[in-house]
Amino acid sequence: MDRYDLVVIGGGPGGYVAAIRAAQLKMKVALVEKEKALGGTCLNVGCIPSKVLLEATENYHKTKSVFGEMGIFCSEAKMDLIKLMERKEKVVRELTDGIAILMKKNGVKVFNGTGTILSPGNVKVSSSDEDKEIEAEKILIAFGSVPIELPFLPFDHKIVIDSTDALNIQKVPEKMVIIGAGAIGLELGSVYSRLGSSVTFIELLPRIAPFADEQSSKMLFRYLSAQGMAFKLESKVVKGEVKQEKALLTICDAKGKEEVLECDKVLVSVGRKSNNKNQGLEKLGVALNEKGMIKVDETLQTSIKNIYAVGDCIERGPMLAHKSSEEGVFAVEKMAGLEPHINYNAIPNVVYTSPELAQVGITEEEAKNRGLKVKTGKSYYKANGRAKSLCEEDGFIKVVASEEDNKLLGLHIVGPKASELIHQGALCIEYGGTFTDIANMCHAHPTLSEAVKEACLNVEKRAIHG
Repeated sequence: MDRYDLVVIGGGPGGYVAAIRAAQLKMKVALVEKEKALGGTCLNVGCIPSKVLLEATENYHKTKSVFGEMGIFCSEAKMDLIKLMERKEKVVRELTDGIAILMKKNGVKVFNGTGTILSPGNVKVSSSDEDKEIEAEKILIAFGSVPIELPFLPFDHKIVIDSTDALNIQKVPEKMVIIGAGAIGLELGSVYSRLGSSVTFIELLPRIAPFADEQSSKMLFRYLSAQGMAFKLESKVVKGEVKQEKALLTICDAKGKEEVLECDKVLVSVGRKSNNKNQGLEKLGVALNEKGMIKVDETLQTSIKNIYAVGDCIERGPMLAHKSSEEGVFAVEKMAGLEPHINYNAIPNVVYTSPELAQVGITEEEAKNRGLKVKTGKSYYKANGRAKSLCEEDGFIKVVASEEDNKLLGLHIVGPKASELIHQGALCIEYGGTFTDIANMCHAHPTLSEAVKEACLNVEKRAIHG
């Protein structure tokens, strides 16, 4: 029987990154993945393919609107969905092939099959060809997550679809309803809206992107509404059925008023859940919380010695690919006796709509709920020269800082390239910096990043352009 220092179960951004780092630390590593391609949900049916669709459809939208302001006219612009899907698959294939090469380069043995933990030192790999058992000194669980299904509206993957289905567009639906206005729903709704669908969101809470800073959420709501997307907030779907290739949804608002919506597609995007079901963890003795997520300690070790877990399947941190990767590195470095570090407060969160929404740290509301005294500063893209040159003036930047010691507590951005600009805040929070650290730093001109500096300056009402 083959024996390894570490067996990683799950080849997503938590698992494959952990495997590479463990190999760098001279461990003998095996990686078990049930899908043919490595990369997990993020690379195969999540982060990467969705960004290909978002980028293409945003450029398509700009050719019909914004580009005219620049003197560029594309009267014959059209979207070739077949070509777009081919490009999406090409990008995914190149990246998954790249991960396979990295496995070989780092000497990681990849087993294609379903991994089951038989005991703390033994893993069974089941494939269509054979079952094989391998021994492991340590095991890392990286099962990932799956979309949550509504019990009264199960996925049929034709009319009632999940996020994976939504990435394989064959025909643009005339009417689409999206249940849930979180990051995934907003992004995919943007794609369909740009392609010509009439998109309506049903959101149980009083605002979209409910995890975000309240002002950021409200601002994004205005911009997306102006783009033609409709939102029914404080509403829920109480009944759903499919008839004659159409979905009929009964919606109930906060006042108890009901209405029926008919649509061609329903995208259920109410969140994701840990992919721990039917993995035999309870029988093994791995402790789970009430939601079925794996409990881990500060080293990311489970209740069973030498079995660790990372990513979407654990009860710690947000369900984000980059968070999973950081945890993968952290876990194996702990195994190796190093002293790694993760600051969950410094993990950025992004919604890739247009404009983008990005944030890191805590919101002003969270700070006040914790009893912290804060001060804020804002700047608006309209005053930024680079934003004007790009014809992308929508949005703002908001800084939340401690009144006591000036420490940067949060950075919140709605606007172009927010996903890139947010890392100024992440770096500052990671190293315990103050808003004045960014305010005093010389930023190149003209750049969008100057707007971050302006927001920091404005905490003390000394912004130059605002």
